[in-house]
Amino acid sequence: MKQRLDVDVGGRRVTISSPDRVLWPEARFTKGDALLYYTRVAPVLLPEIRDRPLTLKRAPEGAHGPWWYQTECPSPPPWMRTIAVPGAEGDKTWHYCAADEPAALVWLTNLGCLELHPLLFVEADPAHPLDLVFDLDPGPPAGLVETAAVALVLRSALEGVGLQPLVKSSGAAGLHVVVPLEPAHAFEETRSFARVVAETIEDAEEAVVTRKGPAARRGKVLIDWQQNGRFRSVAGPYSLRLARLPYVAAPLSWDEVESAVDERSDDALLLLPDEVLARVASGTDPWQNVERKRQRLPLG
Repeated sequence: MKQRLDVDVGGRRVTISSPDRVLWPEARFTKGDALLYYTRVAPVLLPEIRDRPLTLKRAPEGAHGPWWYQTECPSPPPWMRTIAVPGAEGDKTWHYCAADEPAALVWLTNLGCLELHPLLFVEADPAHPLDLVFDLDPGPPAGLVETAAVALVLRSALEGVGLQPLVKSSGAAGLHVVVPLEPAHAFEETRSFARVVAETIEDAEEAVVTRKGPAARRGKVLIDWQQNGRFRSVAGPYSLRLARLPYVAAPLSWDEVESAVDERSDDALLLLPDEVLARVASGTDPWQNVERKRQRLPLG
């Protein structure tokens, strides 16, 4: 018999089904564990995604089961807020989920929405992205250490034009380099800027590629600048990932990235939920300890 529980989350009644279902078999990490993680990490996660439309990666059977991306919020309860986003062609409006409170995270996780991918804008200002994103993804035999080396090159290039980037694990094989932005640039501007930066690095670094596809990427690190489109997204900070183990898209420090390259070890760049929660609880979470001022791109 499937177990069902009614729980109170901040005054919201949320029904939980099958909390003992194992979602990451190698770690014996259950749906209940995922629910507990998202509840405990909510104080730092929610400010990162509040008011942003969420693309959901659903995997009700866990990391080794079928999965799909979903934009339309799936039959939300009356208290669950959604954000209306007109489609690119203007012929359809999508109603994305918005996670503004812990109960929303619990409701989404119970549906098997294990990964949260926020879009780059907030509901009140859909024309201006609040992040510039570079998704660094290695092609085997390149791995996370090689990706870290490219991230340092990218950091240097961005700092060279007066920007202060952040870095986080993708929770898989790669890294995300992020520049928080003032709401001052159109998507066409940020996308064009990201392309120029990526292609400039590709011209200078043999280990870098900006073209997708297995043949182009073999042994190199893809700098995916195309994630800066209006409807594009990467896994948000503190989101679980559907990897072999329940790794987290965890904020990192640049010191950690440098150490990974120096020591040829990626151990510190792949964090599990307990490690992320320990950093948050101890006040050592990198993104909570760094000034994250919003910036303008050097355009014109």
